[in-house]
Amino acid sequence: MAFWWPIIVLTFAYAICRFLLMLIPLNVPSIDVDASDVLDDASRTQENSFIYIPPRGRTQQADRKVQCYEPATMKYLGYFPALTPAEVEERVEQARKAQKIWAKSSFKQRRRFLRILLKYIIEHQKLICEVSSRDTGKTMVDASLGEIMTTCEKITWLLSEGERWLKPEYRSRGRSMLHKISKVEFHPLGVIGAIVSWNYPFHNIFNPMLAAIFSGNSVVIKVSEHASWSGCFYFRIIQAALAAVGAPENLVEVITGFAETGEALVSSVDKIIFVGSPGVGKMIMRNAAETLIPVTLELGGKDAFIVCEDVDIPHVAQIAVRAALQSSGQNCAGAERFYIHKDIYTSFVNQVAKIVKSVSAGPPLAGRYDMGAICLQEHSDKLQNLVDDAVDKGAEIIARGSFGHLDEGAVDHFFPPTVLINVNHTMKLMQEETFGPILPIMKFNTDEEVVKLANDSRYGLGCAVFSGSQWRAKEIASQIHCGVAAVNDFASTYMCQSLPFGGVKDSGFGRFAGVEGLRACCLVKSVVEDRWWPYIKTKIPKPIQYPVAENGFEFQESLVEALYGLNIWDRLRALVNVLKIISDQNSVAGRMKND
Repeated sequence: MAFWWPIIVLTFAYAICRFLLMLIPLNVPSIDVDASDVLDDASRTQENSFIYIPPRGRTQQADRKVQCYEPATMKYLGYFPALTPAEVEERVEQARKAQKIWAKSSFKQRRRFLRILLKYIIEHQKLICEVSSRDTGKTMVDASLGEIMTTCEKITWLLSEGERWLKPEYRSRGRSMLHKISKVEFHPLGVIGAIVSWNYPFHNIFNPMLAAIFSGNSVVIKVSEHASWSGCFYFRIIQAALAAVGAPENLVEVITGFAETGEALVSSVDKIIFVGSPGVGKMIMRNAAETLIPVTLELGGKDAFIVCEDVDIPHVAQIAVRAALQSSGQNCAGAERFYIHKDIYTSFVNQVAKIVKSVSAGPPLAGRYDMGAICLQEHSDKLQNLVDDAVDKGAEIIARGSFGHLDEGAVDHFFPPTVLINVNHTMKLMQEETFGPILPIMKFNTDEEVVKLANDSRYGLGCAVFSGSQWRAKEIASQIHCGVAAVNDFASTYMCQSLPFGGVKDSGFGRFAGVEGLRACCLVKSVVEDRWWPYIKTKIPKPIQYPVAENGFEFQESLVEALYGLNIWDRLRALVNVLKIISDQNSVAGRMKND
């Protein structure tokens, strides 16, 4: 016991010291970000206060301007330039020069950058969420869940583990290289390009930016033409934090524009990350093939939400509605297909219908609404077409939410939360990505059947499986062909930022987030060096030196068996033969030298 007392005391003292250090607040500087033009409505000019009517029959791209407006109210927000290919190339070149400097930065400097961002985000949650709400129509709660929490989780994970996963990783050397050190090094790729979607404008910018900057890269981000106003404001936050740590200018660039702008970005960078539709993702791949740069594609999903008969129905029903209505259903990892066991089908449907009927949709900053707007004007028409197709094929609408007061010009930007039953896989609603507040509910009989149904999709991003038996839920989830799975929960995988995020099939490939996403921003280099340099060096054995000896192949045969033989006695016998051949060869070489 006397031996253990010092260890126990030292461990306890160490724990006390760590706890006391946690009580000392970090000295993190604050940054000032001008937000007067995104919040002060009273200071707007008359030109910037009118109701915006998007042009029909022609694209904005012809105007060389990205027009911005609030989906929930149609109030005009302003415009940003659609950058030309030459302007994009110039921004990338500036970022490339900045990256050469930043690549030499310390992890201490990079962590300081993250802490400054984290402090600003926590202190300005309302501002960040209001800007997201105005530009995309989501509620403040939806913005907090999808923009703030996810980003803060990523920052804290990078602070605690980021450096560890970017340091050289030592690997086993194998039998033939026992005298070596083998490791993997992670070097910055250069300029990371990102083309991101509009549904979470804050997080979709910060997600690739944080990984790129922490791994020593620069990054150029093309924001969606449907969320450029918020994206350019969030860029100010990044600029202020970079300036506070003395980072080079142009290390991060946010660019605006349309397809031409995105194509130019793909052609100029060292890696591209794309979040969007499968159709555009395939175009990105074709363009990236010209320069053979790595590509990460996150292309949406059609996630299955599976509920077995042994669950707490009221508990799971609440999760199901949140899974479908989060951000008005405009969520790439949202639940879009609901499979409920036949024994609880009626009870579950009734519970979900009751909740959905209580949901009200309206302008999120104009009243207390549960759900906001649909960001894209034409998307409401697509949602209605999906519902109509399902009804024509036998589906039944059993519940819909309500609308609050909607401005006349914004009516097309709202779609009521809708529950349908009697759906099947012949309906477009169960095959195409919905990206809206619709819950199609289908009955299943056995676990084998529901696995088959869940896999009957061209998408493969994620799934959620609920059962009173955790073993059963895990067994079902393991058989679903997708990139992420939540057992007795929904979307919890994304809140664990140590995990990679991405899908298969038409949901794309490659991963962001987690160790895999961080290292995907790196040049992965394998390195081997001598363990005991300069005392032990690699020397080519005499039998296989040029000119190769007559018994060179015999030597190789024996060497292979000595290293990899399955029987220890065969390996020893082969080793003796190796030593004999080397000895004989040395003797011959010695005689020739004496002669």
